[in-house]
Amino acid sequence: MSVLPLVFTSGWASGINAYAVVLLLGIFGATGVSDEVPASLQRTDVLVVAAVLFLCEAVADKIPYVDSVWDTAHTVIRPLSGAVVAALLAGGSGSLPELAAGAVGGSTALLSHLVKAGTRMAVNTSPEPFSNIGVSTAEDLGVAGIITFAIFHPLAAAVIAAVLLLLGLLTLVFLAARIRRFLRRRAQRREEKRLAGAGGHRPPG
Repeated sequence: MSVLPLVFTSGWASGINAYAVVLLLGIFGATGVSDEVPASLQRTDVLVVAAVLFLCEAVADKIPYVDSVWDTAHTVIRPLSGAVVAALLAGGSGSLPELAAGAVGGSTALLSHLVKAGTRMAVNTSPEPFSNIGVSTAEDLGVAGIITFAIFHPLAAAVIAAVLLLLGLLTLVFLAARIRRFLRRRAQRREEKRLAGAGGHRPPG
C-alpha cells in the first residue's frame, strides 16, 4: 500500500492538468529523483509529447470560454490519464494491484476534473479575462507543487490533495447555485426585453 498516496495525489492532479503530471513524473524518474516512476513514463517520446500538450493547455486554459471547451474535450482524457498513470505506478512497485490503482487514480481524476470544469464555468461569468489567467496559473503551480511534494512526502501530499478535493467539491456546490441564479437572471432580462420590444411594436395603419 506504500504507493497508494502517490496514486491518489497523481489522480487528483491529473484531473486538473494530466499533461503536467506525466511530464513532471517522467522528469523526476529520468533524472533519478524518484525510483517510483516506471520506465514507460521516462521515455523521451512520452516526455516530448507531454511537454507539447502541456504548452497547448497552458495557453488554451487561460482564454475565457476556450478553457471550458478544452475542459469538455478532456472529460474523458483526464480521468483516463489518471487511471493509466496510477496503474503504471502500482505496476512499477508491485505493492498495489494495478486495477485497484487505476480505479483510485481514475475516479479521483474525474472528481477533480469536475471541480475544475465547474469552477471555470463560474469564472467565465466574469466579464474580464484576468480571473481566468489567475485561476489557471494557480492551478498549474498547484499541480507542480503537489506532485513535487508527493515525490518526497507522499502521505502528506495525499492528505493535502484530499482536503483540496473536498474543498473543491464544496465550492462547486456553492458555485453551481450561483451559476444557476446568474443564468436565470440573464434569461429573465432577455425575456423582459423581448416582451418590451413586442409591446412597443405597432402594426402599420
